[in-house]
Amino acid sequence: MTSEQPRPAAGAVGPPTSSYRLQLQPAFTLHDARHAVPYLAALGVSHLHLSPLLEAAPGSTHGYDTVDHGRVSEQLGGEGALRELAAEAHRHQLRLIADVVPNHMALPVPEQLNQPLWSVLGQGPDSPYAHWFDIDWTAQTGPADAPGRGRLLLPLLGDRLGAVLDQLTVEGDTLRYHEHAFPLRPGTAGLPMAELVRRQWYRLAWWRLADGELNYRRFFTVNQLIAVRVEVPEVFEATHRTLLRLHADGVLDGFRIDHPDGLADPRGYLRRLAAATGGAYTVVEKILTGPERLPADWPCAGTTGYDALRRIDGVLTDHAGAERLVHAYQRDCGAPADSAEEGRRGRAELTAPDGELAAEVGRLVRLVERICAAEPALADHPAPAIRTVLAELLTAYPVYRPYVVPGEPAPAEAVADLTAALAAVPPELADTAALVRDLGLGRLGRSPAKDEFCARLGQTASAVAAKGVEDTAFYRFNALLSLNEVGGYPAHPGQRPAEFHDWCGYLAEHWPHTMTALSTHDTKRSADARARLTVLAELPERWAAECAAWTTAAGPGLDRPTAWLLWQTLIAAWPVEPDRLVGILLKSVREAKRATSWTTPDERYERELAEYARAALANPGLCPRIDGFVRAIAPHARSNSLAAALLHLTMPGVPDLFQGSEEPLYTLVDPDNRAPVDLGSLAVRLTDSPTDRPGDLAREKLHLTATALRLRRSGELGPYRPLGATGPAAAHLLAFARGGRTVSVATRLPYGLEQGGGWRDTVLDLPPGSWTDLLTERRLDGAGVPVGELLTDHPVALLVRS
Repeated sequence: MTSEQPRPAAGAVGPPTSSYRLQLQPAFTLHDARHAVPYLAALGVSHLHLSPLLEAAPGSTHGYDTVDHGRVSEQLGGEGALRELAAEAHRHQLRLIADVVPNHMALPVPEQLNQPLWSVLGQGPDSPYAHWFDIDWTAQTGPADAPGRGRLLLPLLGDRLGAVLDQLTVEGDTLRYHEHAFPLRPGTAGLPMAELVRRQWYRLAWWRLADGELNYRRFFTVNQLIAVRVEVPEVFEATHRTLLRLHADGVLDGFRIDHPDGLADPRGYLRRLAAATGGAYTVVEKILTGPERLPADWPCAGTTGYDALRRIDGVLTDHAGAERLVHAYQRDCGAPADSAEEGRRGRAELTAPDGELAAEVGRLVRLVERICAAEPALADHPAPAIRTVLAELLTAYPVYRPYVVPGEPAPAEAVADLTAALAAVPPELADTAALVRDLGLGRLGRSPAKDEFCARLGQTASAVAAKGVEDTAFYRFNALLSLNEVGGYPAHPGQRPAEFHDWCGYLAEHWPHTMTALSTHDTKRSADARARLTVLAELPERWAAECAAWTTAAGPGLDRPTAWLLWQTLIAAWPVEPDRLVGILLKSVREAKRATSWTTPDERYERELAEYARAALANPGLCPRIDGFVRAIAPHARSNSLAAALLHLTMPGVPDLFQGSEEPLYTLVDPDNRAPVDLGSLAVRLTDSPTDRPGDLAREKLHLTATALRLRRSGELGPYRPLGATGPAAAHLLAFARGGRTVSVATRLPYGLEQGGGWRDTVLDLPPGSWTDLLTERRLDGAGVPVGELLTDHPVALLVRS
């Protein structure tokens, strides 16, 4: 717990020992979650981690499109069902953590379902809810024809307004367009349709106008999610009232905060939440890039765990082999750009004048112009120069965003990052670059516009990073797909054990209750799918040859980068049904935005890709070869899966398990990974998890998970201490003690271990004493234990001192 983190209120439940994420949706409601409680308690978790609970758009399968902050979703069972779930959980000594969506709401929605937004659409800037939403009322000509009283752009028409005007209808005081409904401005119901549309406080427009003309902040590039100004105390109170009441009643004990980087002041938000809850357990979905660390003054327990995912995967990835694989990919594809350059390109495309985030950049430009107009000393910076500098800054910024609070000295990291990001600006723009830098760092005094610029620059930077890197570059650079994960750092694949140990020590000291994760509802590939792909880094030349052979067998018709995507996707999810494979491939190539995209789909390319993928799965000569390769690497993938699970479950932090991941899970990017899981079947198998059937990965992983979770819940895990090994295969062992009574031992780089002749005379420096491996019930005495003897049947061991 950092010095800034509030102490829990008296009588509050302590931090979790582990949590289990449940994806609530109409097909898996709060009632279903209640029935799963006995199984999850037996599994060993301490908390249920629930996806968003408040009322969302009808049929929502994820809950992030909130429409009503005042009630628990009736689609999920309502507040009564939530209270029943909490009561059942408490009977089994479990508690609840809720996912909170403070940044945005759904737009548009069926009439009057989102009351605050419905009011704003009908009354414009005169609505009592106008301050709820981050709207630039100056950016569109409005019906009042007065400064600052423009219209809210609603880019949802299927064509230009003139082409669809006859598809608009009026029913009473409601304007309709297909499934969409909008309130009419009072006094306009009887007007001719063209005049009626012009007189509203919203401007119905062709959806293609969004990227360049949008005047409300949204979630990334999702037009259907409008940002909420939760930094306003009244808005915070209104949007959190229900959740805070449920916390005060003991129904909810902790919170996961979605996308804190979208907030104007993440630290201020967390402080307000901590004050309202007495310091409830809170984690933030913060993506940390490279060596970046969570700001020490954020009052929370830590992140949701993507930083842990990267370290766990990293220490199990062969660094040298991954780099050789990257070189093979570049040779094969004729693509000299590396992953870092692809990231820069992805960012640059978003911030270009015709990019998907051009409207957000334009709003920053207008804000700088307004600041300059108010102060003669800052005047005469042309709008094109401002835009060019801002685009370069957002393209080159090395992490998600700066955290500058107006009135406070800028963090040293923000100063360094802003300065570095503007280093390549041409000399003729140096003065404008200095202006933008100093405004971003809060160095030029304070005014409402200057304070807004600090906040909005951070919010825009995070959207550029997320969409330009994770949702563009990570779908383009297909050398090794396991590296292209949320929070990933593919430019630096792999991690040495010493680096992993150092990072675990840092967590133990500074963020002991942070969440750790391996699979989530947002990961592009589940942990076990990545475990298969990680093996490829150990045999890069063999894989490159295999990839070429599969392409030859499948025949021409596919570009090389997409071929690498296809074959690795098959490995990750094998066996996979044709419809599922096609869906994943189409999403991937649309996100890559090379040959096709969501906004400008190339139907012919997509049809040919789908036909190619289906033909590959029907190829009688190719499928056996793919199956044979997956079987050949299966022992090494098994080792990676179990090693990752053991590290996740016993390292510092609070392991958060994604639903179904206690057994092998080979899911891909959403919606593939968000389908309901049959927890009833898992409950049956939990009672039958023998320890004497090595090689049965499903039984092994479930047994390992339950054993480690129960050990955690018993409070046996103490301070973190690395353990070493000596001998010819010492580099393939990762071991650490948690206090004086527990030791975790995991195999890394298993293919290389096998090729090198196995463990041979490698010895683990185990502390003296009598030890039992909880996974096999084998007993042994320290110190100096032969690793080959310890890991005879399993690639991992979880030892406790008798």
